[in-house]
Amino acid sequence: MDTAKRIEMLQKMMKLRAFEEKLEDLYQQSVMFGSPHSYRGQEAIAVGVCAALETTDLIASNHRATGHILAKGGDLYKLMCECLGRADGYSQGRGGKMHMGDMSFGHLGNTGTVGATVPIATGAALTAKMRGSGEVAVSFFGEGACNQGVVHEAMNMAGLWKLPVIYICENNLYAFAVSLEKSTAIKHMSVRAAGYGFEGRTIDGNDVEVVYGEMKQAVEKGRSGGGPTFLECLTYRWDGHFGGDPGTGYRQKEEIEAWKKLCPIKGFKERLIREGQLTEEGFAAMSKTVYEEIEAVTVRAKAAPLPARACDPESVFAAAEVAHG
Repeated sequence: MDTAKRIEMLQKMMKLRAFEEKLEDLYQQSVMFGSPHSYRGQEAIAVGVCAALETTDLIASNHRATGHILAKGGDLYKLMCECLGRADGYSQGRGGKMHMGDMSFGHLGNTGTVGATVPIATGAALTAKMRGSGEVAVSFFGEGACNQGVVHEAMNMAGLWKLPVIYICENNLYAFAVSLEKSTAIKHMSVRAAGYGFEGRTIDGNDVEVVYGEMKQAVEKGRSGGGPTFLECLTYRWDGHFGGDPGTGYRQKEEIEAWKKLCPIKGFKERLIREGQLTEEGFAAMSKTVYEEIEAVTVRAKAAPLPARACDPESVFAAAEVAHG
């Protein structure tokens, strides 16, 4: 990648983190509706994956969707409004953080139903193949979702029909408070792909360039008719499962701190400085710009109107038609 693209990817990771930090702050102030499910620590996956996609390619996202949405090209203001339950949001403030979608940038939608993104993306890939339209579809899910029955069924179909779908398993080692060792008999989820007839690889999910490189190969394979790819991205969520979960008790403090030392933003920043493509001053200026943008969007979103008490079905359906084409 050239310098401009690498700097852009670093800036996007910083924006994802700043957004999550602001959501946590708003949740603590009781300004946010619902609970945040933080994406802090996993930014390299969303940015690396989406950097390899075209606008027309499709993603299906889960309860940690904010990172995926921003990385794919979502609107910062609309996203903040939806998280704050404002009428200018993607679902007019009625869906909240768990329920958004907009086909203008290829977002099929997000759901809190564990494992549901796999059949959704698989179905989207099937339609792309039937139409011959050339898109690839991506499913984001955690390692806990791998034990859902519908995941096995959908992946079997994808392998059988060689669908242009890429399965991104964000293995952060914990499904809520249940560790991988206590839920699954194998160490790496990627080995299951062989049973469905396609390739699976386990990669460093904290290295944005590794994720991007692997994703590029998977996209080219999918577009050319080579079928699905399963990428297990090893990572770690820094925070609790949701806003009310401190993230401790079931995790050791030493483990959390060890993973924080592997921060994807810090690691990439230091690599760029080491290779002469960034300076500490440049990084500080970039960080200042990002946090100022998040703050400005927050002020604007907090001032946006709440949805009307009475729901007008026609306006909701009209908005859905615009969002989903």
